[in-house]
Formats: sequence, structure tokens, C-alpha cells
Amino acid sequence: MLHFEARKEAQLPKKVARIAVVLVLVAFVLGPRGAEGRKKGKVVESFEYTAISCRGHSASITDFGGVGDGKTSNTKAFKDAVDNLSKYASKGGAQLYVPAGKWVTGSFSLTSHFTLFLHKDAVLLASQDMKEWPVLKPLPSYGRGRDAAGGRFTSLIFGTNLTDVIVTGANGTIDGQGSFWWQKFHNGKLKYTRPYLIEFMYSDNIQISNVTLVNSPSWNVHPVYSRIEDSYIVSGDDCIAVKSGWDEYGISFGMPTKHLVIRRLTCISPYSAAIALGSEMSGGIQDVRAEDITAIHTESAVRIKTARGRGGFVKDIYVKRMSLHTMKWVFWMTGNYKQHADNHYDPNALPVIQGINYRDIVADNVSMAARLEGIEGDPFTQICISNVTIGMAAKAKKVPWTCTDVEGITSGVSPRPCDLLPDQGSEKITACDFPAEPLSIDKVVLRRCSYRVKHM
Repeated sequence: MLHFEARKEAQLPKKVARIAVVLVLVAFVLGPRGAEGRKKGKVVESFEYTAISCRGHSASITDFGGVGDGKTSNTKAFKDAVDNLSKYASKGGAQLYVPAGKWVTGSFSLTSHFTLFLHKDAVLLASQDMKEWPVLKPLPSYGRGRDAAGGRFTSLIFGTNLTDVIVTGANGTIDGQGSFWWQKFHNGKLKYTRPYLIEFMYSDNIQISNVTLVNSPSWNVHPVYSRIEDSYIVSGDDCIAVKSGWDEYGISFGMPTKHLVIRRLTCISPYSAAIALGSEMSGGIQDVRAEDITAIHTESAVRIKTARGRGGFVKDIYVKRMSLHTMKWVFWMTGNYKQHADNHYDPNALPVIQGINYRDIVADNVSMAARLEGIEGDPFTQICISNVTIGMAAKAKKVPWTCTDVEGITSGVSPRPCDLLPDQGSEKITACDFPAEPLSIDKVVLRRCSYRVKHM
């Protein structure tokens, strides 16, 4: 699961409060061309890829004592490598190359103007020694850890207040060895929230591309203010979850997640959504643009989750060109998601859900077209659905739409929507469209980078 949220650590300075992150999950890498020769016992490898920045200096993890035998801890080697290479930040930046092998490591942090590149046969194995996972304080927008009342373990690859950072490769693997953590979690043996695989907080110009993420202890990628492209996700939870804080803590922190772009996503999630907004959305979620989404054997395509006590808002959501196969629900909105951080939330803090736009969607083998449940006295408004064809399953529900406490319009939708979403006729088929103005994230320029690296 990819989890996206506006958050900051308590110790962060005020000046970074509005820095944006650019996350790109795309097929950029052209791949290493293999060993070209050997000199003095070292392998020389050449490779190239496309990135937001090329680096002036490159080194291998083996230069810092790294051993890729699947047993030796490399936490110190990664920390030493990043610390040493950080001196090149103002001299063209630096790249750390991870050759083929299995590299066991605990949590380590990256620095600005830095690239971490994984060979196609490189595997980062998350350490199962809990001493190699420092503990952070709870996020102020949550007030507590997600799993437990205490803090949270630092993510495997972590960074805060960074700029110009790239994690890429030739589809090398980052393996969280998550069963170790999941067993402790289910047995109630964790005092702190499980770590994530990759997390960047309050950072600018971040690229994550051409890496395979498996077996995470919890969420796979947790960035802030991001773009997600060309991703294939198989998950037991939401493929992409967009959040912004939990109940009174998120309201008080008051930082929304905005300007999120999701393109060319393929999702398989039998028990959850392709894209979920909430339920922890108390800081607000606004201007999410998703297009060219394929979901297969997924419980729902787009799900909005909130409840009394959340406060905040979910508004200006735009989704188009979805191809859906075997779904329980295509559209699902609920105002009755009752999980709370604690008992101190304000039940009168009502969320605002408005400006939800879906168009150009085709689905087949669907049990129920939509389940739209607003909050009594706080309806979900300005819902727009157009040009949607939903093929119902052989044993589909007799009533394909259920709607309560919602307001909006539809055009060219089959099967016929509920009366709370009246059909406006075919002349409104182009309703629910994306905003005309592009986002600044669409102006990112990519470069082709070429390197030769020697390593043991």
C-alpha cells in the first residue's frame, strides 16, 4: 500500500511548513549494461537512467565495508556512505550504488542532492534486529502511533527536510521482511508503530522509480504532497491511501494534503480500494487528480471514508478513465467510519465532502454500482458522475445504487443512478472534468544520467 499524507515532526522548523515533495513512480531506468571488465579485483559497471538530477560523484556501498551476503548487517555501512557522500551536496551531488547481492540493513537516512541506485539483482533486506530501528515521537497530526499509543519506528529509508533525492535502480528490490513485524503486531508485542519501507517528510523534489517493494512491515511508501505514476500494486489494503491527520490532532495541526496526481495505476486489492481518501483526513484533502486507473479483483475503485468527529474536508476530487474488473462497489462513500484516535474527539466536528467528480469509467462483473452514505445533517455535496457504464455480475444486488445524505448530478450513467443524483441528459456528458490549469508538478524536467562505477 502507498500511503500519502501531510505531516511534520514536532521538532521541524516553521520555515519548512509548506515545502512540497515530488514522488514519481515511473519506468525511467534504462538499466545497467553489466560488467565491462575487471581492474585490480574490482568490477566496472556502466548504467544509465532518467532522473530529475544527475550526480557529479558516484561510489559503491562496498567502498564503505558493505557485504551483500544476506547475513552481515550493513546499517553502519549505509550510514557511513551517506555521511561521507553528503560532502558532495554542493559539488554536483552524489550517488550510492548497491551492486547485486543481499544487503541486510536497519533504518538509515538519506541526505539532499543524493541518489540511491539498486542493481537489478540487489536486494535490501530489512534487519530483524530491533536495535537497528530508532524510535521517533508520534506525529502531532495523529497524537499517537497508528499501531500503539507510543511513537513509531523510523522507516527503513528515511529523510526529512531534504531536497533533490532519488531512490531508483533497475528494478532492484527492497524487502521489508514484514512477517517478523506482523507477528509481533498481531501478538501485541509492539510498543511502537511498525516502520515503513520509504518515508520522506517535508522534502522537495523526491523521485522514487524502478524499485520493487515487497513484504513491508506496514505502509510501503509514505511521502508528502506527491505524484504517483506507472505503478503496479498488489495489496491486502488500499493500494493508495490519502490522509492528513486524525480527529482533534489533525484539526489542530491543520495541514491539508493537496495537489496529488495519480496516473497509470494498476491495482489488485480484494479487500480494499484502489484509491482511498481518509479515513484520517482531519487536516483536509483537496485537489486530487487521478486518471488511467486499472483495478482488478478490488473491493472498490474509489472510496471516501470519514465520520463525525473528523472535521476537515475532502473536496475537489477528479477521477477519469478507469477500467474496472470484478468489483464489490465501484463508488463507495461513507460517513460512518468510526475508528478514533482516542475519546477526546469532538463529535460536533463534521467533515465537509464536496466537489467529487468521476467520469469516463467502464466496469464489469460488479456486485453493486455504488454505496453512497453521507452524514445526517451534513450531506456530501456537489457529486458529479458522467459517462459511466457498469456491467453487473450475475448475482449482483437487486438495487445497484444506495444513496443517503448525498447531493449531485449524473449524465450518461448505467445502470440508472439513485434519485438523489438525477440524470442531466447526454448534453452534460462532459461534466465532471479536470481543471484546465496544470499543476507545477507537471513541469518537472527529466535528464538522462550515465555512470561507470567500480566495486568489489
